[in-house]
Amino acid sequence: MSAPHPGADAPFDTSRAQAFEERLLSAYNDAALTLMTSIGHRTGLFDAMDKAPPLSSAGLAERAGLNERYVREWLGAMVAAGVVDIDGAAGTYRLPAEHAASLTRSAPANLAVFAQHIPGLGAVEDDVVRCFFEGGGVPYERFTRFHEVMAEDSGQTILPALIDHILTLIPGLPQRLEAGIRVLDVGCGRGRALMLMAEAFPNSRFVGYDLSEDAIAWARGEARACGLGNVVFEARDLSDFDRTAEAGAFDFVATFDAVHDQAQPLNVLKGIRRALAPGGVYLAQDIKGSSHHHGDRDHALGTFLYTVSCMHCMTVSLAQGGEGLGAMWGRETAERYFGEAGFTAVEVHELDHDPQNYYYVCTP
Repeated sequence: MSAPHPGADAPFDTSRAQAFEERLLSAYNDAALTLMTSIGHRTGLFDAMDKAPPLSSAGLAERAGLNERYVREWLGAMVAAGVVDIDGAAGTYRLPAEHAASLTRSAPANLAVFAQHIPGLGAVEDDVVRCFFEGGGVPYERFTRFHEVMAEDSGQTILPALIDHILTLIPGLPQRLEAGIRVLDVGCGRGRALMLMAEAFPNSRFVGYDLSEDAIAWARGEARACGLGNVVFEARDLSDFDRTAEAGAFDFVATFDAVHDQAQPLNVLKGIRRALAPGGVYLAQDIKGSSHHHGDRDHALGTFLYTVSCMHCMTVSLAQGGEGLGAMWGRETAERYFGEAGFTAVEVHELDHDPQNYYYVCTP
């Protein structure tokens, strides 16, 4: 017999109500802090304060090349949040080194990068609200900075670990790349991971596919500027990749956070299986989570990731008439999809530097 659920006539728990009210007030402050953190990152204010002596608002504005009135109001938010220290008597502000270690471009892990997702998602709130009533989705072109922010995001999680930690999850892969193989990145975005591999392994040939014409144009320009002749990029809708993928064309295929927002994710995975040459291997980095809401109750980033999914990953798929799988499709669904796509062996890895993702190594 299942446990009884408290009904509408259950006693009102005043302490629980008060705790929830306090939690909401804290959440509103934290949401505002996230927006101000994004602005501090984009304007370079955190970088201007990094290792600097205490500065007045005018001094900081001059140092950062910004308008003083806006800088002063931003500093008010940072002081109220406890991010920036203030000397009231001197009228100066200082970013503690302990905080700069998580907020500046010189830091090993700049968490301010991720704050940009919140205002980006807020910009399409009206579109998403409409979808709640009418269905459908919000197309990629409404997310004006998506690929720019994701490129910074991957610069934190993928690029620093790619050569020495991610590729080495597949025994012998770095050696094969050095000798020369054919590599495909599906949903490559601006192609930074692909270009890093192309530079590190000049004997291999690299191809990147992405739906976004803008992202592909940026990647092509960057590859030319870097003199990378062993990488090509193609804007391509992969909804029919199960039929249009060139059979046996690639020895290694990778997707970095790219399967769950596809219009037809299973078709993409079947196409990846079709595209693999004999002995080929597929590496998928994707969001760490359960396929069930109750399994994500204690997820450290659960609320954030479900929000990103609702307001981007799921809706861009639905906008294409797609499945709307969403970022939190979870390990159980992912492994089932890999199996249905024709992969008979799936290894699941986690990396210490990246608590947000699983790394799936799939072989036919």
